[in-house]
Amino acid sequence: MKGILGKKIGMTQVFTNDGKLIPVTVVEVEPNVVTQIKTVEKDGYDAIQLATDTIREKLSTKPEMGHTKKANTTPKRFLREIRGVNVNDYTLGQVIGVDIFEAGEIVDVTGTSKGKGFQGVIKRHNQKIGPMGHGSQYHRGVGSLGTLRPMHVLKGKKMPGQTGNVQRTVQNLEIVSIDTENSVILVKGNVPGPKKSLVMIRTAVKNPNGKNKASDLISYKTEVVEEPVTEEVPVEETTTEE
Repeated sequence: MKGILGKKIGMTQVFTNDGKLIPVTVVEVEPNVVTQIKTVEKDGYDAIQLATDTIREKLSTKPEMGHTKKANTTPKRFLREIRGVNVNDYTLGQVIGVDIFEAGEIVDVTGTSKGKGFQGVIKRHNQKIGPMGHGSQYHRGVGSLGTLRPMHVLKGKKMPGQTGNVQRTVQNLEIVSIDTENSVILVKGNVPGPKKSLVMIRTAVKNPNGKNKASDLISYKTEVVEEPVTEEVPVEETTTEE
């Protein structure tokens, strides 16, 4: 098990050499720092704590600065735990980059979904809409709230309420490409959360050893060929006598 924290930038598409289009989500990864290592003997379970997104000391508290100072790093905005890792492979203060993953690996991506506010049952639970004509006068209502007995709304009844803004995990996504120069990971498909939101990329729980063949993507980088500079020979002007 391994993982890293990143920031969702948005979606785009890439092409393979055989003409296949792949929709991808761009995840920008600032170098992660291991700020804490938990063990079974001391904490009851094995885990590492990763921190990312550097902030000013003015925006941090003394306990937070003291915590990150133990790892010899600056205050961070986000700190998350990853369980199930081999703690012997990590050291306090270790910096983790995008090269921890490879193209073709199968991963799970966790993020916070977009908040949509208070919504009705049609949008929140995908219930069927009522008749729109013939004097129905009941189009997007909740419907029957209970039975004759026990004469109260049963627990778990799907009703209107807050929609979105909850933690969600999309499993078995493929890493299409890794750009170590720009610290960017391209994940196939969509991941939860709005733009600039925190996402966590981890080894797939249901397929921990899964790895596909890396896609052969089209590269749009062009080589600049410098042409030899030739010196211009001045042309002598000739005058004619009349």
